Amino acid sequence: MSRSRSNDDSPTKNVLAFVAADCPTIPCFKYILLTLQQITSPALILSEGLCLQHDSLTQTHLINTIFFVSGLCTLLQVTFGVRLPILQGGTFALVTPALALLSTSEWRCPVWTQNASLVNNSSPVFIKVWQTCMRTLQGSIMVASVLQILVGFSGLIGYLMHFIGPLTIAPTVSLIGLSLYDTAGEKAGMLIILFSQYLCHIPIPVPTYSKAKKLHTSKFFIFQNMPVSQYGHLACTDVKGNVVNEASCFTFPYPGQWGMPAVSLAGVLGIMAGIICSMAESVGDYHACARLSGAPPCPRHAINRGIGIEGLGCLLAGAFGSGNGTTSFSENVAALGITKVGSRTVILLSGVFMILMGTLGKIGAILTTIPTPVIGGLFLIMFGVITAAGISNLQSTDMNSSRNIFVFGFSIFSVLVIPNWIMKNPDILETGVDMDQVLRTLLTTHMLVGGFLGFFLDNTIPGTCQERGILSWVHYIPFCPWKGNRCQYKSEVRDLSQSQANEHSTGVTDQCAL
Repeated sequence: MSRSRSNDDSPTKNVLAFVAADCPTIPCFKYILLTLQQITSPALILSEGLCLQHDSLTQTHLINTIFFVSGLCTLLQVTFGVRLPILQGGTFALVTPALALLSTSEWRCPVWTQNASLVNNSSPVFIKVWQTCMRTLQGSIMVASVLQILVGFSGLIGYLMHFIGPLTIAPTVSLIGLSLYDTAGEKAGMLIILFSQYLCHIPIPVPTYSKAKKLHTSKFFIFQNMPVSQYGHLACTDVKGNVVNEASCFTFPYPGQWGMPAVSLAGVLGIMAGIICSMAESVGDYHACARLSGAPPCPRHAINRGIGIEGLGCLLAGAFGSGNGTTSFSENVAALGITKVGSRTVILLSGVFMILMGTLGKIGAILTTIPTPVIGGLFLIMFGVITAAGISNLQSTDMNSSRNIFVFGFSIFSVLVIPNWIMKNPDILETGVDMDQVLRTLLTTHMLVGGFLGFFLDNTIPGTCQERGILSWVHYIPFCPWKGNRCQYKSEVRDLSQSQANEHSTGVTDQCAL
C-alpha cells in the first residue's frame, strides 16, 4: 500500500510514494536494474588491465563477486551505517589508480596475452600472470581501505571536509571520466550516435498478422529494442554464447579465492587518492538522499558511521577479490528523486537480490555477453556524465573570479601534461630504489594529480569563502550548521542567508532516518 508523504511545506512538491519506514516490495527491481551497468562496467574495464580480455569465464567470476559484495555492503550500510535508502556498489574512483598500477612495467600484461590465439585460459602460466596482478590489486585495496575506516569511525571526515571544497572535488571527479576516454573509444561503435539518438525514433515497417486486419504491415521501433548485424559480428551476443554454457549454475565468492593478497606501496597510495574522492562524494550523496527520502538531515555521527561502513565495504571487496571497492551510488539518489520511493526496505531487498545474483553463475555469464559496441556506448555516456557531474560542482563557486579559473584550469591542464611526460620519459625518475615505481604510478594517476593540485592551490591562494564556494559547500559538511555549529570560517558562515538556514531548521531532530 502506497502512502504519500511530503518532505516540503508545499503539498504538491517532492511528494513521496514511500518514505524510509514504508515496506513496499516491487520497486526494488527498479534499483537492481539501475545497478547493472554501474557494477558490471568496472569489472569489464579492469579485465583488460588484468590480462583477462580474452577470458570471459573469469570475467563472469569477477562480475559475480562484485555483485555479491555490493549486496552485502548495501545490507551493512542500510542497517548499521548511515541508515538511509542508498545502494552500495563498484566505484570508478578506484578504477583509474588500479589501471595506473597495472600499467607499470612490473605488472603490465605480457604481449602474448593480447593475442586471443595464444591465450590458453586453463594454462598454469596464464593463470599465474593474471592472479598475481589480482592479488596485488586486492591487497592494495584492503590496506588503503583502512584509511577510510579510520577517517569514518574517528570522525575526521568532518574536519577534512573543511579543506576539501568544490575546487578540489571538481577536477578530481571530472578526471575519473576523462582518464578513461581511451577505454570507451576502443569499444564504441562508429554508428552509436546514429542508431541510439536518431534511428530509435524512426518506425520501421514490418509484416504483421492479426485476426481483424489479417496480413498487413505495421511500423515498429526496431532500433529501440535490438541491433541488426551479421552472424558473428562484435555487436551480436552470439560471439560469447559459449560462456553461458560453460559457466556454472551456482558459485559462491569467498575471501582469498584468488590466493593470498599481496601489497604494493604504489598501489596503496594510488587507491587512497580514489578513496578520498569517494568519501567526499558520499557525503554529498548522504545529504541528497536524506532530503529526497523525507528523512531529517544526517547528523555527524550518522555520516561518520556511513563513511566507516563504506571503508569496511572496500575491505570486503578487496578480500573477496573483486578488483574494486564499493561506494554509494549517485544514480540511486537520482532514481529516488524520480521514483519517489524512499523506503529502506526496498534497498534492503535490492541488497538481498544482489547477493543472490552474485551466487548465480549464469547471471554473470549473461552480462559478459553484452556486445562490445554496446559496452563502448555505455562507457561514452557514463564517463561523459561523470565528467560533467564533476564540473557541475563549480556552480557553487564564483567562476567570474580569475583565481578560481586559474585553480581549475591549471589543475585540469597539468593532468594532460604531467602523466604524458612521465609515460614518454619513463627513465627520468631514477632514484635507484623501488620508489621509482611508486612515483611513476602516482604521477600517472590523473585524478590524484588533478585533485592534489586543486586541493593545494585552493587552500594556499588567498580567497574568500564565498568566492571558493564554501558557503554553499557548508551544507555537505557533517557538522550540522543548522544546530549552531561553525566551520573554520565562522565570520562568513554567519552570513548565510535565512532561507538557507531555514531549509534545514524545520522539524530537524538528531536522528538520521530511523
